Amino acid sequence: MKWEFGSGVPIYDRFRIGRELADAIGFKGCREIDGPYTDFLENFYKKPCLLSGPLLPEPSNIALEEKWKSWLDRFKPGSVVYCAFGSETPLQQSQFQELLLGLELTGFPFLAASKPPVGFDSIEEALPEGFKERVEERGVVYGGWVQQQLVLEHPSVGCFITHCGSASITEALVNTCQIVLLPRLGADHVMNARMMSMELKVGIEIEKGEEDGLFTKESVFKAVKIVMDDESEVGREVRENHSKVKNFLLSKDFETSCLDSFCRKLQDIL
Repeated sequence: MKWEFGSGVPIYDRFRIGRELADAIGFKGCREIDGPYTDFLENFYKKPCLLSGPLLPEPSNIALEEKWKSWLDRFKPGSVVYCAFGSETPLQQSQFQELLLGLELTGFPFLAASKPPVGFDSIEEALPEGFKERVEERGVVYGGWVQQQLVLEHPSVGCFITHCGSASITEALVNTCQIVLLPRLGADHVMNARMMSMELKVGIEIEKGEEDGLFTKESVFKAVKIVMDDESEVGREVRENHSKVKNFLLSKDFETSCLDSFCRKLQDIL
């Protein structure tokens, strides 16, 4: 990173110098979830890691927009797949279409919130041929912002396909919907996906080609089916683990205890 932050010092150098001069490394998280990674950082940098607890979403004081509520209300509990990719980087058209075709293959109703793919001004012109007619009212592809936290809380939503941003991961963990992982951006998204799928085993990552790094409609279909199938052994394990993590994160005084521990350890260093 060569762009500057402040008085002529590149931001990479600020991070490096700050890390070298610091007595400890602090970030939001908790040992129960981030333990393997904090252990690595402590061993690598020879400095303690202070964790202030994950940033859990606050209960919303507004209602879900009526158009989404009325659409979701039409489907039985736990049957809808919600897919969102944030607003940072749009998909290429080929991957955009593979994603939608994979959702179509599942047979589940779905709501996909995504920016138009690269080179397109609207969702409509980028849809696969005949897609809209085939899915009809069962599937919605929306190019604008949606109230993600409220969508995830709706009882009809049973699966969340996420790009693995930290906020989306936390929102997924504190809800009952099952988690499918499709990391999109840099190393943090990839690390979040690995932690969720390999360490915590609370979600299934969509398979990608080893050489091209691309996913297919079949791999989207496979991942969704695993977490949504009550008869799948892997799906049952993922659902059980997710339930345990959710209950832990929402346990009484959890956030307070994390902050208290952070402050005590910080005082010990000072």
